[in-house]
Amino acid sequence: MTGRIAVLTGAGISTDSGIPDYRGPSGVWTRDPELARLFTRKHFVNDAEARRRFWRTLDLHADARPNAAHRALAELERSAAVRILTQNVDGLHQKAGSTPRKVLELHGSMATTSCLRCHAGFPTADVLARGEDDPACPSCGGVLQPSVVLFGQYLDSDVLSLAGNIARVSEVFVAIGSSLTVDPAARLCAVARECGARLIIVNRDPTPYDDLADEVVREPIGEAVPALCARLAAA
Repeated sequence: MTGRIAVLTGAGISTDSGIPDYRGPSGVWTRDPELARLFTRKHFVNDAEARRRFWRTLDLHADARPNAAHRALAELERSAAVRILTQNVDGLHQKAGSTPRKVLELHGSMATTSCLRCHAGFPTADVLARGEDDPACPSCGGVLQPSVVLFGQYLDSDVLSLAGNIARVSEVFVAIGSSLTVDPAARLCAVARECGARLIIVNRDPTPYDDLADEVVREPIGEAVPALCARLAAA
């Protein structure tokens, strides 16, 4: 039986669910570089139009559902000790059946929203249901932000520390659908490799860590991940 498996997932794993990636040839920020600038903490807080564009983008993907890759990773839990370290904020791993406590959301979650002034929290679905293009806090009128890490914000240090520990003790480290260009998440590949893990990268495009990998898979993620999970389950 395969031992401890750590899986780092990026936007590419969710494209088959209808959520576009960011940096690929047809990515959100590739097609509209201005969006990357707008989705910084500074602009989100100070620019109402940036917030409106953010909320419109979020609303479009509110009904996204897990795809074959998410489901295969959830199924892999039956035969291996799996921890998922995701750069995504869509919650699709949990919806696919991955044990919530085994999913570490490095960049936060869209599931909840909080007020930047009074810190009151709300389910994001309830905020979206209001149908407002720039929803304000119902308690104090402050700016609402989904519980995600925007550009200009630091990752939660406790979450990052736990991710590093998971990478260090993994026997297999799999990176799926990530450009591996954004630190500190991308550095987890090197951490795992330095501690003796087998590194597998599944991504459409080359990454800075391909030379470190024991195996690089270029096939479509929706086909490659179920096949890889079946292989790991049988090992």
